[in-house]
Amino acid sequence: MLAGKLPMELLSRLLSDIDVRDPRVALGARAGEDAALIDMGDRYLVAKTDPITFATDHIGWYLVQVNANDLAAMGATPRWLLATLLLPEGTTETQTATIFSQLIEACESLGITLIGGHTEITYGLPRPVMMGAMLGEVDKDKVVLTSGAQVGDSIVLTQGVAIEGASILAREAEDALAAKGVPQAVIERAKAFLFTPGISVARAAAIACDTATVHAMHDPTEGGIASALLELATAAEVGLTVDAARIPILPECRAICDALSLDPLGLIASGALLATMPPPDAERVVHVLGSEGIPASIIGSITQQSAGLRINTNGEERPLPTFPRDELARFFADDGTDVRDE
Repeated sequence: MLAGKLPMELLSRLLSDIDVRDPRVALGARAGEDAALIDMGDRYLVAKTDPITFATDHIGWYLVQVNANDLAAMGATPRWLLATLLLPEGTTETQTATIFSQLIEACESLGITLIGGHTEITYGLPRPVMMGAMLGEVDKDKVVLTSGAQVGDSIVLTQGVAIEGASILAREAEDALAAKGVPQAVIERAKAFLFTPGISVARAAAIACDTATVHAMHDPTEGGIASALLELATAAEVGLTVDAARIPILPECRAICDALSLDPLGLIASGALLATMPPPDAERVVHVLGSEGIPASIIGSITQQSAGLRINTNGEERPLPTFPRDELARFFADDGTDVRDE
């Protein structure tokens, strides 16, 4: 298999073998869902784990953001983090301290408490690898599931495509981009995407849930917006149609992808949030998010499962593209660089 996420069919089959014996598990491991739910009486404890292996620059910051995003996409508030940091031999104290500083700063920015974890120097690693286990909480009547999308819902996308992928490529493939003629100013703007607009969706998710009845949310990560739409539709057992012209592809991302022959729709896309809700609510959410400085667009609608997953491009409707691996992983593999997959 190629580097990256397991195919949805395989993952679903493997997860189906899990026997959940604890009745407090309200939602266990399920393909397409962002986190697990544990019944704690008056609320749910929300649990998530995610690694960082694509990025090496600002790895501590990435770890907090991507784990917090998955909790936020469930309507939950991230509270506590356990972090495992594996470092290659030869890592200096200064490098280690920098990663810890990133981790602590990111936690403080989101009101998260770092409560423990594990750190070690590991034989055979070419670069640092981090894994996070994040816990949060949500009132039972406010939880949002990826599987909650309903036929007739509008699909809202915040920010644009692909904030994280463009930032990683600008930071880790700067020489290749410069050689392809991408202006340095474009590269620098893309580098800054990590912080502006940033890869957190916590604020956007909270605003959407406070504004309207949100049926489903999902955090587009590896495999990009196309894979996130597939995951959402699979979890909810629905179809969908999106308009390519309405998907906001950031100019810097477009320039980088054109230079490297990558498809923005398959590029890791943390920083954007997918949400589905009734059309009148979608219009209101887009307006409120915009007034709060968070661009948002209605990019399509949820359809019957029998209609499949479709994308309209220049008036022609075709199947939504699928990506066996993230475009970022494909670039690093084809470029001969170590593949970094998250």
